[in-house]
Amino acid sequence: MVENRQYFGRFLHPLIVAFAYLFLYLPIVVLVLFSFNDATVSISWQGFSLRWYAKLLNSPEILSALEASLIVALSTTVLSLLIGTCFVVASRWGRSSFLSNIFYINILLPEIVLAISILSIFTFFQMPLGYGSLIAGHTLLGLGFVIPIVKARFVELDPVLTEASLDLGATYWQTFYRVVIPLLMPSLIASGLLVFTLSMDDFLISFFCSGPTVQTLAVYVYSMIRTGVDPMINAISTCFLVISSLLV
Repeated sequence: MVENRQYFGRFLHPLIVAFAYLFLYLPIVVLVLFSFNDATVSISWQGFSLRWYAKLLNSPEILSALEASLIVALSTTVLSLLIGTCFVVASRWGRSSFLSNIFYINILLPEIVLAISILSIFTFFQMPLGYGSLIAGHTLLGLGFVIPIVKARFVELDPVLTEASLDLGATYWQTFYRVVIPLLMPSLIASGLLVFTLSMDDFLISFFCSGPTVQTLAVYVYSMIRTGVDPMINAISTCFLVISSLLV
């Protein structure tokens, strides 16, 4: 029995892990490989080529969609961090932190329900869809990640540090800027990267709240694959894979 367990642990465990990694990363390897394929249809290899990357850089539609995605993602990250941090600090220094638990719903709630709800609010108040609606929707989604992460770090801070700052004559703003923010910086960076990635990747809220004048990259890629898989999609995915890997 002991020998069988040793055999299982020595051979079968590494085999299962290898198959798991193969299942996860083989599609990504195929995607990167076919982004350099000279064929028009990504089902057969016809030679190495950079034509799809050149076509990608010369496509005004893709560059416009990428610009819109970057504007929305950067604005969403800044607003989510600013609002989320102020909310966490105010709820701790204020009367109650009960309201901060509401934002956990954003993580548990299906995103399509959240997208339809946001669109219903915009429709009810007759708000035009565009950059404003996209940034508002993505910010609401981002707060569901910023507030729990920042709050988890904030509750671990020693209150003696802020009390000492206030006793030494610092104002609440000086204490917040010179004591609290540096201590929260790791959680702010982590949540900021997470919100930026989620905003760039988000499709449902972008699809429901973008309107006819603004189109993010995720929505544009969706419109491309409705008629077939364009090899430029492989090039776009490879570029994002390289950028995200460099950031990590």
